[in-house]
Amino acid sequence: MGNFDAFEQGLASPNGNGRLPNGHGCPKDSPSVDNQLKFSAPAYTEIRTRRCNAKAAAESKNASSSTYHPERKVLLNGHAAAAREHKSECKPNQAEGKLSPEMEHYQKTSFEEVPMHTACLTYLGFYLLMILGYINQLLFVPKVATEKGREGYVALYDAFESFYSRYVYRRIKDCWNRPICSVPGDELTLKDRVTDDYGWSFKFTGTETRCLNLGSYNYLGFAAATGRCADESEERARDAGLAYCSSRCELGNNAQLEELEKLTARYFGVEDAIVFGMGFATNALNLPSLLGPNCMVVSDEKNHASIILGLRLSGATIKVFKHNNMRDLERVLRDGICYGNTKNGGKPWSKVMIIVEGIFSMEGSIVRLPEVVALKKKYKAYLYLDEAHSVGAMGSHGRGVTDYYKVDPKDVDILMGTFTKSFGSAGGYLAGSKKLIDFLRTNSHAHCYAGSISPPIAQQILTSMKTIMGEDGTETGRNKIMQLARNTRYFRRRLAQLGVITYGHEDSPVVPMLVYLFSKIGAVVRTLTTRHIAVVGAGFPATPIMEGRIRFCLSAAHTKEQLDYALEVIDETSDDLGLKYSRKPRDPNPIEY
Repeated sequence: MGNFDAFEQGLASPNGNGRLPNGHGCPKDSPSVDNQLKFSAPAYTEIRTRRCNAKAAAESKNASSSTYHPERKVLLNGHAAAAREHKSECKPNQAEGKLSPEMEHYQKTSFEEVPMHTACLTYLGFYLLMILGYINQLLFVPKVATEKGREGYVALYDAFESFYSRYVYRRIKDCWNRPICSVPGDELTLKDRVTDDYGWSFKFTGTETRCLNLGSYNYLGFAAATGRCADESEERARDAGLAYCSSRCELGNNAQLEELEKLTARYFGVEDAIVFGMGFATNALNLPSLLGPNCMVVSDEKNHASIILGLRLSGATIKVFKHNNMRDLERVLRDGICYGNTKNGGKPWSKVMIIVEGIFSMEGSIVRLPEVVALKKKYKAYLYLDEAHSVGAMGSHGRGVTDYYKVDPKDVDILMGTFTKSFGSAGGYLAGSKKLIDFLRTNSHAHCYAGSISPPIAQQILTSMKTIMGEDGTETGRNKIMQLARNTRYFRRRLAQLGVITYGHEDSPVVPMLVYLFSKIGAVVRTLTTRHIAVVGAGFPATPIMEGRIRFCLSAAHTKEQLDYALEVIDETSDDLGLKYSRKPRDPNPIEY
């Protein structure tokens, strides 16, 4: 891959990065620094292809006529100005109900197959990387710390994982774990870093790059440094401090958390709820409390790592069904119940549980909840629904996929979700019957041993949830839900019109764009960064080997001008890098916003 941290030669300056030592493009004493943040050159070199020179000339010629660019956007107190509200009516994020759930799913969900030649090139490229890695490992000593005095010890780390991290992932390591120094709103600020040793280590350049943010889970735009949420959280921190330094069962319980649990139960229309300080732990530490060795769990093959870890810790028998495939789900349920626990002589299971997600975070697909509920009732199984990505983002009231499909939330035995995405905060919750929640208050490891939610974090959740529910006396929450639905449909339809392959449901704000080749993940992330767009790439082992992708996450904070700018850059990048794999017919008509 080589070293991608070199700046353009024409940007040479005293500190070697085209910017003055203060990290901005103007003198330290300049009055404009206080009012408007300037942007430095990103720490990447754009992929040079047949169109780049012509594109750069066109950009310089038409710079003044462009409606939006992150670099030219005026910032207020170091943060993006509030997005303009569109007053025209838009359709809520809601299942239409005109067709059966099965037909609506197939009509609105897309999983276009990879072209054969692209699949072959993807495998070939990946195995070539592996071969080059093994050659590198044989000929050169890696720049990693080695332990001494460990003769006779069993290897602490898996050999393949260590190899993969050093010789495959390292080549595009600069595209992940990128530090930011701002709130992850509609825009964010990246801290520029460079590597002088091909990804073994990084160092900061002292400069920053302002980017349009298409990578954060800020679905409703509550992640902001100004506004009611930020003000009330700040006030709460001054009054109650930053942490209780204790679990809920000891000295960490308080009236604020009890209010949050009551509000959460009322928000979802169930009897009770319990909240935790970490979303991942909500799954990983509570599933072992609900399941045991004589339980059977039927899990979607695309479920999150936190669910997988929780199921492994529980000791339950795990049976996996094909992603969102109701026929396969019924087959697994039927066979599992008919044959019983084969490890225990075929005796009946003490408990059968179906576990699915509302929106699958890597696929962008939405669970076929009405059909899952029907199968749950038919086979008398429990249903555990992870709404980490769907709560706030789905349904006309923002209550998740139960709201989206108008399913009675009491038909779902255990509602799980996180506060880290739509609410712009941290933590997670479980909601359901009072009997269930009382059991968890006694038996949950996350409740009994983990620290309780920080006061300002809890306040952020309370304020944002009340805003979504309309209890603040405004239409802000409803407007955010509508804006997210509009942005999602517009962005997905425009991408389909460009000819790229996207996965998932047309109402899902998680939009994976398939790039397939491992090398193209890095090329796209780096090129978009040079155009001031921050995105997230995903590849093996997070995805199958031949399904590398760029994952866009949309927000209610995004404006049409921002989305149009991103789509224009994606169009040019897709032409340059050959990403227009789709063989579907393209809509020739303009896509309305």
